Amino acid sequence: MYTRITKAGGRQYLQLVESFRNDAGKVRTRVMANLGRLDQLTPERLDPLINGLNRAVGRAENTASEVIQEPGRSFGDVFALHELWRELGIDTALRRALRSSRREIDAEALIRAMVFNRLCAPDSKLGCLRWLETVAMPALPEGVTHQHLLRAMDALMDHGPAVEAALARQMRPLVDRDLAVVFYDLTTVRIHGEGTVEDDLRAFGMNKERGGIARQFVLGVVQTADGLPLMHTVHPGNVAETKTLQAMLATVLERFPIQRVILVADRGLLSLGNIDELTALAAKGDRQLEFILAVPARRYAELVDTFRALAFDDAGLAEASFAGHRLIVAHDPQRAEEQTARRRASIAELETMAEKMAARLDAQGSDRTAPAADPPVEDPGPDGQTARGRRASDRGACSRFTRAVAEAEMTRFIKPDFTADRFSWSVDEDAVAEAQLFDGKLELITNAPDLTPADAVARYRALADIERGFRVLKSDIEIAPVHHRLPDRIRAHALICFLALVLYRVMRMRLKAKGHAASPRAALDLLARIQKHTAHIGPRTFNGTSTTTPEQLNLFDALSLPKPA
Repeated sequence: MYTRITKAGGRQYLQLVESFRNDAGKVRTRVMANLGRLDQLTPERLDPLINGLNRAVGRAENTASEVIQEPGRSFGDVFALHELWRELGIDTALRRALRSSRREIDAEALIRAMVFNRLCAPDSKLGCLRWLETVAMPALPEGVTHQHLLRAMDALMDHGPAVEAALARQMRPLVDRDLAVVFYDLTTVRIHGEGTVEDDLRAFGMNKERGGIARQFVLGVVQTADGLPLMHTVHPGNVAETKTLQAMLATVLERFPIQRVILVADRGLLSLGNIDELTALAAKGDRQLEFILAVPARRYAELVDTFRALAFDDAGLAEASFAGHRLIVAHDPQRAEEQTARRRASIAELETMAEKMAARLDAQGSDRTAPAADPPVEDPGPDGQTARGRRASDRGACSRFTRAVAEAEMTRFIKPDFTADRFSWSVDEDAVAEAQLFDGKLELITNAPDLTPADAVARYRALADIERGFRVLKSDIEIAPVHHRLPDRIRAHALICFLALVLYRVMRMRLKAKGHAASPRAALDLLARIQKHTAHIGPRTFNGTSTTTPEQLNLFDALSLPKPA
C-alpha cells in the first residue's frame, strides 16, 4: 500500500493505492481512498492520519516541532551495580537501618550513588556530583547537592551499629555455618588535614604503602576463604595491630553464626601471647577457634635446634612441635638459594667497602687515631699525588661503616669492633649459618588437628588474597588520600569504600566462576558504553537505550544479572 499523485483536469490529487495480483497472476492496482486535491491538503489535515499510522507500528508522531536530543548518559555500569546491590539486599538493609520520619533525604539512594562512584569513577564528593551528571543512575532523586551527600554520610554513622548489623544479616547466608575460614589483615590509609579534633582518628604511624611516618588511619578487613569481605574495622593511625584482633573476633562471633572458626592472620597480628585469650573468647559461645599463624621472627632463635633436625618430604613439607602446638614448615629450595646468595652478596659488598676504608687509613701513615673533624690537609697518595679533603680516622671510618651495615640490615652478621684502637670488623659466621637454616622456609603454627600440612600452607598462602583486596581499595576504589576531618566522616568514608569492595569482590567471584577473563574494572568499563538517551519532540519525551553488543550481553550472563530493557 502506498500513496500516488494523479492529474485530472489540470489538478493533482492524492490517492491511497494498493497493489495486488489478479487470478491470472498479473499485477494490478486499485484505489483504496481519494485523499483530496493536493493543493488543498495541509499538514493539519494529514497529521492525524500520519500519526495514526505511526501509532499502529509504535513510531513517534509526525510533527513539525524540533527534535531535541540530550547528551547520552552511561547506563550499563550503574544498572549492573544497581541490580547487584538489590540482589545482595544491601538496599533493604540500609533502608531498614536508616529509617527515619524526620529525614527529608533518601539516604540509601545517596549512599548507593557514592558507592557506585567509587567503583566507576572514584572522586571526591564534589567530583561525585559531577559524575552523577554523566550517568543515568536508577532511582536517584533530583537535585542532589554536596550537603545532601554529607548528610547521608552523617546518617550512616548516626546509625552505625544498626547499619553494620543489618549488612551482616544480609551476608549470613553466604557464610558456611559449620566451618568458616576467616582471613584478617590491616592496612594503613593516608589522610590529609592539619590540626586535631576530639577523638581524632588521624594519627602519625608507620605507613605500609609508602614506608616512613605518615598521618593516617588503620583499616582492618575480615573476609572468607572465597574472598567475600564480611566486615571492616577502623582504628587510629598509631594503633598496635595485636590490640585489634580480640575485638574483631568478638564482633565476628557475634554477627555470624559460625560454629568453627579457622583464623588466618599474618605474624604481625597473631602472636603466641594472645592465642589463649582468643581461644577462651570463642569457647564462651561453645565454639571452636582454630588458628594458622606464622612464627614471629623474634622467636626464630628458639627454633634453631628444631630446624637442624627437620626432615622434609618430597613436597618440601615437615612437621614438628613448638610452644605446645603443631609446627608446619614448607621449604622452597630455589627461594632458599636466592635468599642465601643475596645475603652473601650484601656481606661481601660491605666487606669490600670496609677493606677500602682500611686501605685508605693505612695509606695515611701511622697517625690513624686523629678525629674525623681535623682540618683539611694535603696528603700524598701512593702515586705521589696530593689528595685534598679531611684526614680519615679510625673512629670516623668505624662510624661510617656502622651506618652502612645498619642501612643494609646486616647488623646481625657484621660486627664492627668499637673497642679496638684501629678500625676492624668481623663476620659472625654462626649467625650467618643460623639465618641460612630459615632461608626459603615458611614456618606456621596451628592447633587444627585435622589439617594436613599441605592444607595449612595453602590456607595461609591464601591470605595474600586479602592483600589484593587492599590493592583494589587503594587503586580501583581509591580510598586514599582522605580529606575528611571528623572521625565519623572518616568512618563513613571507610564504610562506603568497604561496600564498594563487597560489590567488586562479588563481581570477581561470579566472573571467575563462569570462566570469564574480564576483571570487574574491565567489565564496568565495557558496560559503561551502554547509554541511556533522551529526546524531546514537541511536548513529548522519548527515552531509549543504546543497542547492547554480544560481548556486553555475555557479561550480564556471567554476572548472573538481568539485561537492561
